[in-house]
Amino acid sequence: MIGPVTNPGLPGGLEEAGLDEGAGHSPGPHDGPSSARRENAGPSPALLYVATVSATIAQFIVPYAVHLRSLGWRVDAAARSDRWDEVLDGTFDRRFALPWSRSMRDAVALAPAVSDMIEILGRGYDIVHVHTPIAAFATRLAISRMDPAVRPALIYTAHGFHFHRGGGTVSNTIFLAMEKAAGRWTDRLVVINDEDEQAARRHRLVPDDRIVRMPGIGIDTGYYARSALPAGAVASGRSGLRVPPTAPMFAVIGELNRGKRPNDVLVALRLMGHSEAHVAFLGAGPERDRLVRRARFMGVLDRVRFPGFVTDPRPVIAGATAVILASSREGLARSVMEALALETPVIASTARGNAELVGGGSGFLFDIGDTGTLAARMDWLIDHPEERDAMGRTGRARMVERYDLHRLIHLHDALYADVLSSRPSHAHGGASDARAPREDTGEWSSPPSTVNENAMDTRPARS
Repeated sequence: MIGPVTNPGLPGGLEEAGLDEGAGHSPGPHDGPSSARRENAGPSPALLYVATVSATIAQFIVPYAVHLRSLGWRVDAAARSDRWDEVLDGTFDRRFALPWSRSMRDAVALAPAVSDMIEILGRGYDIVHVHTPIAAFATRLAISRMDPAVRPALIYTAHGFHFHRGGGTVSNTIFLAMEKAAGRWTDRLVVINDEDEQAARRHRLVPDDRIVRMPGIGIDTGYYARSALPAGAVASGRSGLRVPPTAPMFAVIGELNRGKRPNDVLVALRLMGHSEAHVAFLGAGPERDRLVRRARFMGVLDRVRFPGFVTDPRPVIAGATAVILASSREGLARSVMEALALETPVIASTARGNAELVGGGSGFLFDIGDTGTLAARMDWLIDHPEERDAMGRTGRARMVERYDLHRLIHLHDALYADVLSSRPSHAHGGASDARAPREDTGEWSSPPSTVNENAMDTRPARS
């Protein structure tokens, strides 16, 4: 099991998630802390990380895998293969490709994924840690079919339940029923925002003593720091977007889909008093073409930029007047954390989790869909540069104190130690499977015969 954690509450040096999957940026380099050391008693623990798409694994889980493998753990990953595969080379002992969809309505894809997961779980794990709702439901369904004597402990980190305030009655009812049904196979339910914690307790998704509150999945505040940017990076970021050096610029980071409500930002831009302001949408998605048409119709297209996928968004974020998040649903938005760590204030909707990040003087909140207030806040930040800079400093201090990656790794060390200590001695998965290689093969394995490795989608996923 994991040795003692020196101080889980001490800040050290990465969702959505909200997971911000496909947000148009890649994770920075991470070095896990070396303070936690595994006691050399018994076989090495075995852990399987599961997510719907490998982008989630790449953007959030990599530093945890590196840290645990340095302690002697066997760490595998299972997800749908996508463009992030190269980030994962050498990170895991083994990776498994799963054929599931991001839509819970796609039952055709969900059924074979459950079958595949049953076979993967047979390789022997002490802990299965699953992220994202679809992967969580399918994995727990697979675990329910296992012999309790060899069943691994299941940890589910909810990056925002699919039932939520503002959700439709029918969809909320369905997703709540699914979470309740799967709760019986959940050893720890990790929640990352106030609304989800309250919902988990109110609806009794799991017993109260199985609910764990975590401040997100962590962000590397050393990488997301202005001091880490090369000289001239901010100016180059602006020039690359063809934004004048002195023009106010607001950045929107995330997939261009209806849930992110990017059209609200265009409306606010048109309503602003500062007609020189620009907006840059960092990311791609199904709404891009419609946004271009809308911007042209509103007469603001000359002040809107669509760079698409941006490998390193830090220069753009650092050079922005503010980052805007207009979403109708979030968990604990990674884009907000990145902005605040880079000392850039945030204007965010009142979607779940945003108040916890932006509150305390690091930006503004506005009601979902209230484009008039959004426009007013954008104008205010342009007119008050000193207050704007102070908001940025406040935001960074909060990110370092509460959300830093090293602190979150320490907290996960404690979580895993707690789960392992409650495991029956005969249920040690790591001791039963000596077949797994120590090195990553660099490819996604397809354990069941139902998956055709040659037919795997290797095209870049939309971001």
